[in-house]
Amino acid sequence: MPRFAAGVVRFQNEVFPEKRALFEKLAEGQTPEALFITCSDSRIETAMITQTEPGELFIVRNAGNIVPPHVVNAGGNTASIEFAVAALNVPHVVICGHTGCGAMAALMKPALSADMPHIREWLGFATGALDYVREHGKDLDEDARIAMLTEQNVILQLAHLKTHPAIMTRIEKGDIQLHGWVYDIKSGGVDSYDDASGKFQPVDIRYAAEMAALATKDGCGG
Repeated sequence: MPRFAAGVVRFQNEVFPEKRALFEKLAEGQTPEALFITCSDSRIETAMITQTEPGELFIVRNAGNIVPPHVVNAGGNTASIEFAVAALNVPHVVICGHTGCGAMAALMKPALSADMPHIREWLGFATGALDYVREHGKDLDEDARIAMLTEQNVILQLAHLKTHPAIMTRIEKGDIQLHGWVYDIKSGGVDSYDDASGKFQPVDIRYAAEMAALATKDGCGG
């Protein structure tokens, strides 16, 4: 804890003064560009991965980057999604899984969570992904099966996300985009799900056109 306290002092004395204008603007309100739903894993540093500043991402974190299907009295995750989509009007929602996910390991091997009943219950919202792996990954080795499970869980949670009324309304209006990502902790790579092909692609390929357009806009001073 002393190291964390020292970090706060450094933030106050060095970082904050350099970004004072940004924080003064943020004190007036927030207009994030994306709702970013990812795992609680301590190795996932969203701002570092996306190179974003404070105020650009509205972040929801939980074990396994799970989005339960919408129900009445669904709890904090659903409330956060609703606020980001209906109140803040974010134009993008990202569900980001990652390699080495303990939640996915526990889903694959229930014995790992035998003494953790809340985790077992929570992982029930990902069993559809496990069913897919059992059917389509029978001949794969363990590493390939867990990789498939990680991807399929992201795809499943995207489907769950579409059951939320606030999301459904925005999809009907055509003013929101949903994205499924998987972050590789060891390599730093990020793959994004392409709905048209049903496959994950590196982000530089998946978003090549959009990034080129952004580079052109920035180059023109826009």
